[in-house]
Amino acid sequence: MSTKKTNPEPREAALLQGNDAVALGALAAGCRFFGGYPITPSTEIAEVLSRRLPQVGGKFIQMEDEIASISACIGASAGGVKAMTATSGPGFSLMQESIGYAAMAEIPVVIANVMRAGPSTGLPTKVAQGDVMQARWGTHGDHPVITISPSGVLDCYMLTVKAFNLSEQYRVPTILLSDEVIGHMREDVILPKADELEIINRPVPQTPPEWYQPYEETSTGIPPMASFGTGYRYNITGLTHDRMGFPTNRPDEISALMDRLIHKLARHRNELLDVREYMMDDDPEGIFIAYGISARSAMGAVKILRSQGIKVGLLQLVILWPFAVTAVSRALGKVKWCVVPELNFGQMLREVERVNQGRAHVYHYNRNDGEAIQPKQLVSYVNEIR
Repeated sequence: MSTKKTNPEPREAALLQGNDAVALGALAAGCRFFGGYPITPSTEIAEVLSRRLPQVGGKFIQMEDEIASISACIGASAGGVKAMTATSGPGFSLMQESIGYAAMAEIPVVIANVMRAGPSTGLPTKVAQGDVMQARWGTHGDHPVITISPSGVLDCYMLTVKAFNLSEQYRVPTILLSDEVIGHMREDVILPKADELEIINRPVPQTPPEWYQPYEETSTGIPPMASFGTGYRYNITGLTHDRMGFPTNRPDEISALMDRLIHKLARHRNELLDVREYMMDDDPEGIFIAYGISARSAMGAVKILRSQGIKVGLLQLVILWPFAVTAVSRALGKVKWCVVPELNFGQMLREVERVNQGRAHVYHYNRNDGEAIQPKQLVSYVNEIR
């Protein structure tokens, strides 16, 4: 079900920080609960929502740690409230078990992870992109999850709205995977009007409480979700469960549950494809495949290389997980080489190589010193490998 919400900001241009835009995007999406714990470099999200949520009838709770934070968000969501938390690397690690719980129980929740350099305490005030694989595989067991990567301040706003929409639509935990530079950069942006935003709410049951099966098989693979306090009573557990939500050890019921959990995203893969192409329509000889702050650097490099007469394009990954297999495969089939710039030792590189299957020459350019990749560094690298 889709509805329109009131935009929390007027339409005139505003100088916003990325983390501020995440908080405003959450409000616009209908978020009315935030449970979190301060951690650099995501704390501004909590600070803004601590002021703004009470103004719109929402609740803000600073929890004792990150485990309690996401657990509170799961509870609020089960009660029918759109909920989110925000954290960075160490806190994200602590949330993994509860992310798995939300996936198994099919409870929508949004987690903003503003990445910083690690491992461990690492460089709390410096940038990195080392949580990409953790965002997909951090919790144990096969599980559905969506991960979205913003590359600018307006992106932080719009993609936060999208994160809530997808989390509600598919009943999965959804991760907004930002980074320190994106979170702390400031840009002049014009936020959309209220009627320009599509707001999606979770599917709700159309049957009376006595007929309700909380985990029934549906044509979409996504069962309707009743909120506690609306007359529907049912069991929620992290154990494998039957259609009524009660724990089960029956192989047929377990297999049906797990198949539905995994395939509810797979069957909607085309709807979850979100990439941006730049200078890709004139048969470039090579491309960058990038995301987040590295995508901005790659775009700058494309402009410089084009000015030098070198035909290069950019494929920016917006939704990282599920991985954009079709778009990446199509792009790699048209070029001689590809560079994957990342602030890690090659996490998305592995996915690109898996899809490539030896067609193009795939190279990796990385930094791991807490600094962002500069466009001129990518330009020099391309001139070396050509």
